[in-house]
Amino acid sequence: MSTAEQARLDQCGDGGGEPWQAWGPYLSERAWGTVREDYSPGGTAWDYVPHDHARSRAFRWSEDGMAGICDLEQLFCFSLAFWNGRDPILKERAFGLTGGEGNHGEDVKEYWWYLDSTPTHSWMRWRYHYPQDEFPYNDLVHTNQARGVHEPEYELVDTGVFDDDRYWRITADYAKAGPRDMCIRIHVENKGPDEETLHVLPHLWFRNRWSWDLSGGREPKPALIGEAGRLVGEHHSLGRIVLDGAGAPEALVCDNDTNTRRLFGIDGPRYPKDGINDHVVNGADTVNPEHRGTKGALHYVLTVPAGGTAEIRLRMRTEGPAETPVGSAFAMHLGSEFDEAMAQREAEADEYFRELTPAACTPDEANVLRQAVAGMMWSKQFYHYNVSRWLEGDPAQPPPPEGRRHGRNAHWWTLSARDVIVMPDPWEYPWFAAWDLAFHCVALAPVDPALAKRQLLLLLQEWYLHPSGQIPAYEWAFSDDNPPVQAWAALQIFRMDGGWDYEFLKRVFHKLLMNFTWWVNRVDHDGNNVFEGGFLGLDNIGPFDRDAGVPVGDLLEQSDGTAWMAMYALNLMDISLVLAEHDAVYREMVMKFFEHFGLIAAAANAIGLWNEEDGFFYDVLRTRHGNHIPMKVRSVVGLLPLVATTSVRADAMQAVPELTKRVQWFFENQSDKANLLMGCVDMNQSHRLLTMVTFDQRPRILARMLDEGEFLSEHGLRALSRVHKEQPYRLNVNGTDYSVDYQPGESNMSMFGGNSNWRGPVWFPVNYLLIDALDTHQDFFGDAITIPYPSGAERQATYGEIADDLAGRLVGIFLNDRTGRRPVFGDVKIFQEDPAWHDHIPFHEYFHGDTGVGLGAAHQTGWTALAINLLLRKGRVRDKQA
Repeated sequence: MSTAEQARLDQCGDGGGEPWQAWGPYLSERAWGTVREDYSPGGTAWDYVPHDHARSRAFRWSEDGMAGICDLEQLFCFSLAFWNGRDPILKERAFGLTGGEGNHGEDVKEYWWYLDSTPTHSWMRWRYHYPQDEFPYNDLVHTNQARGVHEPEYELVDTGVFDDDRYWRITADYAKAGPRDMCIRIHVENKGPDEETLHVLPHLWFRNRWSWDLSGGREPKPALIGEAGRLVGEHHSLGRIVLDGAGAPEALVCDNDTNTRRLFGIDGPRYPKDGINDHVVNGADTVNPEHRGTKGALHYVLTVPAGGTAEIRLRMRTEGPAETPVGSAFAMHLGSEFDEAMAQREAEADEYFRELTPAACTPDEANVLRQAVAGMMWSKQFYHYNVSRWLEGDPAQPPPPEGRRHGRNAHWWTLSARDVIVMPDPWEYPWFAAWDLAFHCVALAPVDPALAKRQLLLLLQEWYLHPSGQIPAYEWAFSDDNPPVQAWAALQIFRMDGGWDYEFLKRVFHKLLMNFTWWVNRVDHDGNNVFEGGFLGLDNIGPFDRDAGVPVGDLLEQSDGTAWMAMYALNLMDISLVLAEHDAVYREMVMKFFEHFGLIAAAANAIGLWNEEDGFFYDVLRTRHGNHIPMKVRSVVGLLPLVATTSVRADAMQAVPELTKRVQWFFENQSDKANLLMGCVDMNQSHRLLTMVTFDQRPRILARMLDEGEFLSEHGLRALSRVHKEQPYRLNVNGTDYSVDYQPGESNMSMFGGNSNWRGPVWFPVNYLLIDALDTHQDFFGDAITIPYPSGAERQATYGEIADDLAGRLVGIFLNDRTGRRPVFGDVKIFQEDPAWHDHIPFHEYFHGDTGVGLGAAHQTGWTALAINLLLRKGRVRDKQA
């Protein structure tokens, strides 16, 4: 791709040229209610720093805001705030319900969209719909609390606050005139029937690093000064940063320090963090009349007629004292120069996305692709969390409760994070999650492969990876086991980037050797090559909470845990094969992982994970009394063995001559396992297909997967078979009853928090893995094999055709159907019928198994951004030969 944006991106990737990614949308949508900000005795993160505290409390580890920008170390922050003249507080951050308030867990109750962003953030667009009437904070909390788990969530649009179009449609455009020179244009459109007034307050502030006294006073405290129409910041390492505003906004300045008087009833700073809020909303004298502090805003008051639009122009940049524009220079600064930068960067963004988008894509598909990329780019967040410091406390603060040393994340004292990471959702999950991030990297690879590689390697660095080799799972419980998909992701990225970066593969491989060993030593209870793993990211998919453990004294042999490890072994074998062609040292690793795969695949069949009667893989509960109970729940747990599949070129095998001898030895000396494994190896003249699923098992498991009465829906593959709607699975263990039934939407139970559901909805990550497995089968068999699709139909389809159709079903969730409806919106009239809402695409956490309605986290453009990869398949020509 040869575009101006690609040239900037190449400079960032090779470390040369200008640092175009030095500033970006790295400011979180939510810092309150996070684990790292929690210093409570009981670990009640949602309660310790609630939304009501956020405007008044200086955060320890990060900052938050709306449409926010910061540098890579979050030394400075910029965001937008609004006030409609009726709300009790400024709208400085998105509001949502805590885990205990929502009837389906935590849930943001605002409407904003990431409409555009280039990979270097040279051009970005953000949109927000802000009610003109008082924001219904109490109604949202109380109505949701009154609803049960069988009722739908009560959303902002349900309150009637958008009736008669009484809202502000706010658009923020960002264009970089240089790497550290940001032009910002805010369009405010009055959608309502009457003239209205809106207060707009662009904020600039410094992250509070001084209150914790880590430097013993050696680090100078930054300063922010308000002048006529501008804010000027001075920072000892950042330098001088200036925010200029066109027109005549009033500069308001306070300190980014906690309002201890409001929160704790003790004396504190004269002009605290919420000083600007209290001054604008209540007229309080809580801003510094000398216009000095560490947090400031430019206050615009806009009165806009019905249907009218107002514009605000801002420019934020680093500069020297002699660079202050005055007179005609200032007019150019926010006039002709500004216009030129805006027009040029938007045109370059258009050019970039034209080059990226396949010619076979429709305009609607191109829109979804562009917004999926934007969501990924805006999901980058600065993440700071030093667990050792969090456990011990700060010099200038009271010590944490003693129980902290034995509670959450206490064993992760080596973890010290201070990086920009692509988050699952910048409001609901403003922290990294290990297996989510692997999928984020796969979605990033076609857009910014250098970033994808850095992100994948990040959690394998010594300041993240546990000395035992365990990869940290996510902030609420680093010790949970997430599926080991990093090796698979590394291969995907390597191939999408052209298959040249062997250094990247080596780095990944060496770190994953430690992690693989951790799994073998810690998650295989009896050393029999069948794995447990507990939670494994699938929340409530089983009869009981796998994270909390199975009934005392029993052991759950997991089909998905074993499949993940078989896949892991094959992925590491594939990486070894690639590297062995250039370095003979890796030949031994090829043999190691081939044999390990063979042992796992054989053990899975020998121990009874495969149920011959049902033609499906199940978890097996091994009780303390010696009974083996197959957990006959037809779920993705039983489909995942299909992903433990690879196709190996014969010439690659020949590059490792020792492997042939080792395979022969294996079959001669491990005959009991070899007999089971034989059905897992297909051969043609140029390839070998290795798969955990045998010849006889494959058609039976695919028949269930592609059955519209079981897994196959109009919108992809369900996480649980629809057969359980009429036939719930029931189990009694040691006198306790357990059950699993088909729940295509939100969960109706609190298992694993109740904020997500794997009992019927469509999830992008497992769908993508299964599509990838079908692609592997197509590469091996070509068009030589066809199967009924859907199951029972007369129509026959190749593996590749099925993969393409599944990709189309998934992407179709976001696209207009024949009637002009987008399934993701369900029956919400304003989204389906109003042009001001209809083309803004939300990328949800998961989707209703029957209707495709978006559910769970509303901005999960993390792994749901795999829509990028699915759309880039358009127009791809397959090799039809085996």
